[in-house]
Amino acid sequence: MDFVLTSEQSKIRNETAELAQSLIAPRATAIDRTGEFPQDNLRALARQRLMGIPFPAEYSGRDGGHVGYAIALEEMGKACASTGFTLGVHVMSAFCVYLFGNDEQKRRFLVPMSSGNRLGGFALTERTSGSDPSRIGTTATLRGSEYVLNGDKCFVTNSGYADIYVVFAVTDPSKGTKGISAFIVEKGYEGFSYGKIEDKLGLRAASNGELIFKDCRVPEQNLLATEGDGLKIALSAIDRGRIGIAALGVGIAQAALDSSKTYAKQRAQFGQPISNFQAIQFMIADMATETEAARLLTYKAAWLADVGERFTKQASMAKLYASEVAMRAAVNAVQIHGGYGLLKDLPVERYMRDAKALAIIEGTSEMQRVIISRDELK
Repeated sequence: MDFVLTSEQSKIRNETAELAQSLIAPRATAIDRTGEFPQDNLRALARQRLMGIPFPAEYSGRDGGHVGYAIALEEMGKACASTGFTLGVHVMSAFCVYLFGNDEQKRRFLVPMSSGNRLGGFALTERTSGSDPSRIGTTATLRGSEYVLNGDKCFVTNSGYADIYVVFAVTDPSKGTKGISAFIVEKGYEGFSYGKIEDKLGLRAASNGELIFKDCRVPEQNLLATEGDGLKIALSAIDRGRIGIAALGVGIAQAALDSSKTYAKQRAQFGQPISNFQAIQFMIADMATETEAARLLTYKAAWLADVGERFTKQASMAKLYASEVAMRAAVNAVQIHGGYGLLKDLPVERYMRDAKALAIIEGTSEMQRVIISRDELK
């Protein structure tokens, strides 16, 4: 068992950290306040070959694998979770094409996504089907050489900005979840429009909104895999997305810890730094221990994915634990900062809001516990 990063993984960490802290972190507070989509940040990530970090070089990727992906998102989580989440969902949608697309689909869609020339979105959730995909109401009907899509999607990350969406729709209602299929839908298709963009508590600079399909015509060759494979495709991508969410949680927790240590050493009360008080020391100790445990869980899930082992349970464990650790660390950071922790001038209140979002998106903490317990009790 080797806990040392490879030279390439260390390079990914160093390059991403430098970019995140020099360019992305200084803008994080401003775009959180305004909700401005981080387009400039994504261009910078593309220049560093981070938009396709887990994918092979033959598809314009970085060959970083799942571990490299987790490392990069951890560094993004420290700087700007909104940008990291935008990147994570883009990669998650690209995974659908990489794992289930044919050679032509990979050439047409995965290559420009990996290079950062085209942004991806993932459209599964609907108002009546969040954790329960069997309630999907969007339909796709084959007519000649095209599928006709009708229905609405909500909470679609990168809505309005993505060029390529992986959309899940029912092709055979009689088969339940086995009648769900996945389609590649490009921005600008006839019958495809955008609805409301949500105003959120956290991850405010990441766009989340509605997609509307009204007799949207999608070429038959844009079907991923075969009819009925949609749920399998979605779950495979979501497992990988949960590794990304876990990594963002580790990044937020580490940022909260780093901010707290710096502040505790500088802030004096009763004639001494508050870092001398045992109450503060114990909070720091808990934050450090839980952050490291979350990191190891996340890296293990990523490593299992890289070596081709089953990792669904481990991804859920990592996502559950890291998101909740991020929240506890952020709350402690606010407490340690006292009155200053409540101010938007400092980033710790943003860490708390972003961390709360991580415990909900891509499967709530409760759903992760269901997944984990089912595996343990089977």
